[in-house]
Amino acid sequence: MPVTKVVMPKLSEQMESGKIIKWLKKEGDRVQSGDILAEVETDKADVEMEAFGSGVLRKILVAAGNKAPVGSLIGVIAEENDDIGAVVAQAGSGAPAAAPSGAKRGMADRPAAVPLQPKSEDPAARKPSPSTGSESPGSRRVQDAVAAASVPQPSGDGGRVKASPLARKIAAQSGVDLKLIQGSGPGGRIVRRDVEAASTAPAAAAVAAAPALRPVAQPAAAGAEYEDLPLSPMRSAIARRMPLSKAPVPHFYVTSEVAMDRAWELREELNGLEGQPKISVNDFIIRACALTLLQHPGVNASFQGESIRVFHRVHMGIAVALEEGLITPVLRDVHAKSLAQIAVEARDLAERARQRKLRTQELSGATFSISNLGMFDVRDFSAIINPPEGAILAVGSVRRVPVVSDEGLGVGRRMALTISCDHRVMDGAMGARFLQDVKKLLEEPLRLLV
Repeated sequence: MPVTKVVMPKLSEQMESGKIIKWLKKEGDRVQSGDILAEVETDKADVEMEAFGSGVLRKILVAAGNKAPVGSLIGVIAEENDDIGAVVAQAGSGAPAAAPSGAKRGMADRPAAVPLQPKSEDPAARKPSPSTGSESPGSRRVQDAVAAASVPQPSGDGGRVKASPLARKIAAQSGVDLKLIQGSGPGGRIVRRDVEAASTAPAAAAVAAAPALRPVAQPAAAGAEYEDLPLSPMRSAIARRMPLSKAPVPHFYVTSEVAMDRAWELREELNGLEGQPKISVNDFIIRACALTLLQHPGVNASFQGESIRVFHRVHMGIAVALEEGLITPVLRDVHAKSLAQIAVEARDLAERARQRKLRTQELSGATFSISNLGMFDVRDFSAIINPPEGAILAVGSVRRVPVVSDEGLGVGRRMALTISCDHRVMDGAMGARFLQDVKKLLEEPLRLLV
């Protein structure tokens, strides 16, 4: 039986490396094709890797807690009497791993390990590898607190600890007291990385076991003017990708104001129907854009160097804000979905994105994206195009403003839409016509129910 090379799979267009959360098989274990070998953390989700070949997991080349570039060799599956020296030596020389020799016809370019359903986050598995010898910022804070015979001030007002839901869940599972953690999130909020750092700190148990130490306000340590926090995989991906969009892609912007009075009233009527899914303003916008993109395929397009690729199906990227950064999961074939289907699937997609439980096909492949900051009381803004897409729509808040009409002065609901366009793909008039037709659908919302 041939040797099977286990390589780091490419799970999205932007993925350049992955981190091994934990190996589910150890060296010497027998592996069948289809078995789950390891869990991998990407910039968007935690996924499982499946073995393509059968045999014995002879060698693990990337330990849990470490990263590896896409396509690099991370393990070897072979029979006990097979010589794997040449394969391991090739990995040590830095040469790229070839396709698995046991791959079936038509699968030569596939890695020896592919993603399956994302797995729920295991806090214990996400702890930094003890072999790295590094000390996290959270660990230093806890040790400094012990040395000063005190503990950090709780992150909250009036004794209430400010922490994200995910941080609370991980703290409960790992037995970490949130009151002993100094949050590094916005406004001192405790986020996941703070809990993980505290749970791995050698002195965490000592702090928890010192009830006689009462929290007191402590001045900042002398000389500690700032702290450098390592980039999360998601923030690192954003830092790499955004300059590739904003700098080389010639953006132009078109803004329009939409009268949302009728859409707002229709939404309230639909949400009053018993047994029906709740509809959001964003669901109306997704539906309107999907229908309009079918009429304006030049906007549902991307620049390919020597050609422009025009898509005949609409796969909508829906921006979701997470603690670590922004992620844009993909709702596929949205043009063929009703408003109610969009409401259910978009809500599920956003929730699983927050839990890092996205499926592989939801990580990439958008033909157009929507970024909505309306919930943050934002009047309007311009979004950065997510390559290789040709455009992205930025959505502001629905505001009650003075409105002059034929009947006189009144109050109406208005919303700003700004489309960012790749000038290599489309011109201003094309973007403006698209936005004009989106506006028409939103101002005549009954068309969205057809």
